[in-house]
Amino acid sequence: MTHTASPDAIVVGAGIVGAACAAALAGEGMRVLVLEAGIAGGGTTAAGMGHLVVMDDSPAQLALTAWSVRLWREMAPFLPPPAEWDPCGTLWVAEDAAQMAAVHAKAALYRSAGIRSEVLDAAALAAAEPRLRPGLAGALLVPDDAVLYPPGAALHLVRAAREAGGAIEVREGARVDAIEAGAVSSGGERLAAAVIVNAAGAAAPRLTPDLPVVPRKGHLVITDRAPGFCRHQLVELGYLTSAHASTGDSVAFNVQPRRTGQVLIGSSRELAGWDAAVNRGIVRRMLRRAAGFMPGLGALSAIRVWTGFRPATADSLPLIGPWERTPGCWIAAGHEGLGITTAPATARLLADLIAGRTPAIDPAPFAPSRARAA
Repeated sequence: MTHTASPDAIVVGAGIVGAACAAALAGEGMRVLVLEAGIAGGGTTAAGMGHLVVMDDSPAQLALTAWSVRLWREMAPFLPPPAEWDPCGTLWVAEDAAQMAAVHAKAALYRSAGIRSEVLDAAALAAAEPRLRPGLAGALLVPDDAVLYPPGAALHLVRAAREAGGAIEVREGARVDAIEAGAVSSGGERLAAAVIVNAAGAAAPRLTPDLPVVPRKGHLVITDRAPGFCRHQLVELGYLTSAHASTGDSVAFNVQPRRTGQVLIGSSRELAGWDAAVNRGIVRRMLRRAAGFMPGLGALSAIRVWTGFRPATADSLPLIGPWERTPGCWIAAGHEGLGITTAPATARLLADLIAGRTPAIDPAPFAPSRARAA
């Protein structure tokens, strides 16, 4: 769709967060222009695992991810085949009795938040995922978590909004050079709008100086087809505590089945600036960690390894809300590895704030203004 009128809102970035924000603002009756330096659904979105997972590192993170997973499940019946929706659920795997105590605590917290979960003992875990190594203590099953293919989902969000009558134009290959009050500069052109949304992921600080977002490189490996090799998304319980600490390099066991029959293996974090090269040492560590939980992974053929940059914040919460230093500028960035999960809730939260409504969850923990003292 091409606009003949000036946009009411400009969204910078057509990854899944930007796409969700554009769809939500179009649903408010705004004319929305999306500017994407690359291709829609590319960048960090195309480099992610595609997990839709409730996380509970903090009460704010739990509120945002739980809300967003519910929104994804509401959309699930309308997602097209390219989105590769798979309601496989997540198993948080415990290695020992101490981690099983954490599983029970996590289950109690989820219960209090109205999130379905089930504690599996060692035998039940072995039955659920027979290719896991023997001797694991158990797991927490979160059945409403899911997996999808992020680029396909991002494109669907925009397409569905258009089909519902929303006015959205997406310009690919349109690098934004600067954001100012009520306008952006792109390719020598000044484009004005009352609302400017910086959803440029790890590149967001280039357009909004002092935005506390840094790129953290992650590696992923995908195997040849092995249908049925694993049935759920599998994550080590240690992922929640120290596996992906905010400083230094780390690896953690995280494996998912894909609709294609392949197995996607993660995950890693590395503070390497914008160096996109594959770090073979990190990949070896990541694969050893995965094979320590699923020994049979070593027999599968890895057909591709790639990296992507996760936009990280110091407190592991995204920045969602107004950037008060630039009137009319709003931020939807800093989601690190949870941008796929939280895209719909981020968009709803932002749309509510822009419209002056009270959001479904407390927006204060996500306010970009919390970074002013940093």
